[in-house]
Amino acid sequence: MKGNVQHLNPAGLHRNPAFTQAVVTSGTVKTIYVGGQNAVDASGNIVGKGDVRAQTKKALQNLEIALRAGGGELHHVVKWNVYIVHGQSVREGFEAFQEIWGERSNPPAITAVFVPALAHPDFFVEIDAIAVVPKE
Repeated sequence: MKGNVQHLNPAGLHRNPAFTQAVVTSGTVKTIYVGGQNAVDASGNIVGKGDVRAQTKKALQNLEIALRAGGGELHHVVKWNVYIVHGQSVREGFEAFQEIWGERSNPPAITAVFVPALAHPDFFVEIDAIAVVPKE
């Protein structure tokens, strides 16, 4: 049996093109859990200090690297958690997110949370994800 990923937007819940209300997986799949990614390069240097747009892009690029290491791609993501430092522009972060994510017919479920701070005072955004890769 192959793996299956089903995106649900049931009647009675708001339908939004940016996210799906629930995602169900079944069958033979590989699940990849990616811990929170920040705007840090391979040497540990912070990228985009003071720029939520640049930090969002770098966090997503790091997340993509982690997914590929596990045998997945961005399109396999079924759930995002996005942590944004209070006072940062959600619009700028979302625009950067859309540049990398693009337009897709089945967006994942998403949770976005404003937080007072992240692990380093120069971090503005952190993103973690769950991806489901159907086994062929």
